[in-house]
Amino acid sequence: MLDSATYTPRLRAAYRDSIRAEMKEEFGYKNDMQIPRLDKIVLNIGCGAEAVKDSKKAKAAQDDLSAIAGQRAIITRAKKSIAGFRVREDMPLGAKVTLRGDRMYEFLDRLITIAMPRIRDFRGVSGKSFDGRGNYAMGMKEHIVFPEINFDKVDEVWGLDIVIATTADTDAEAKALLKHFNMPFNS
Repeated sequence: MLDSATYTPRLRAAYRDSIRAEMKEEFGYKNDMQIPRLDKIVLNIGCGAEAVKDSKKAKAAQDDLSAIAGQRAIITRAKKSIAGFRVREDMPLGAKVTLRGDRMYEFLDRLITIAMPRIRDFRGVSGKSFDGRGNYAMGMKEHIVFPEINFDKVDEVWGLDIVIATTADTDAEAKALLKHFNMPFNS
């Protein structure tokens, strides 16, 4: 890894150098602190029924998610028992990781420039997946599109939930921010 004192992720530098000025002009912000920025990115893999049958599946999901994120993922556990699904309280069901700072910008760069072009029949991501408060959520059907995953060693292909939290007040501001980061919206 590069020396963190001198290295700045590409997207963080782009945000600092040009995107902030473009957003300020586009939306007419009077104060620099009003300009939306990325807050965090949360990645989640839910193993579901596979984890109920085999408790090692959650550990495998944790290892894969840690490789993708570049930071150790934590195992998510059931909050309460559900007899119909054969789920017991505190049973491991998946993995999640929250990225902030440089790791967040590095992940977003890899997602947009490397992983998304590797998705089969990719025509862009939905522009309607905002929550009304400036946060964007998307899902991927296969986690193996990331180059960190060696698909010869993968025993199970997981779906991956990605939530990009911004400081934007509206969906329009958040969408404009992500468009400046070259997020490929289809609408």
